[in-house]
Amino acid sequence: MSNQCYWVYILHCENDTYYTGYTTDLAKRFESHVNGTASKYTRSFKPIRIAQCWKINGEKFFAMQIERYIKKLTRSEKEKIINEPSLLFSDPRIEVYPEISTVYA
Repeated sequence: MSNQCYWVYILHCENDTYYTGYTTDLAKRFESHVNGTASKYTRSFKPIRIAQCWKINGEKFFAMQIERYIKKLTRSEKEKIINEPSLLFSDPRIEVYPEISTVYA
């Protein structure tokens, strides 16, 4: 399924932490996080907004690699890519959607 698209996203949570995940349906997944049905972490610490997200055009494995990479970053490194999303990677399969973070605030 190489024509499938995925979203890798960073949520800003009410305890001032960041949660990173991936999905095929960003709106539905965000709603699940807000409702407390997506993960144990966001059940305890509700997301305030989508801090940043990237559209991944390619294999699920690639989206998972990006998610894992972000999860390993320090808080300050995460804040750098949130503020400047194009710093993540210069791979043509990754599209930056900075306006999304204001839609799901």
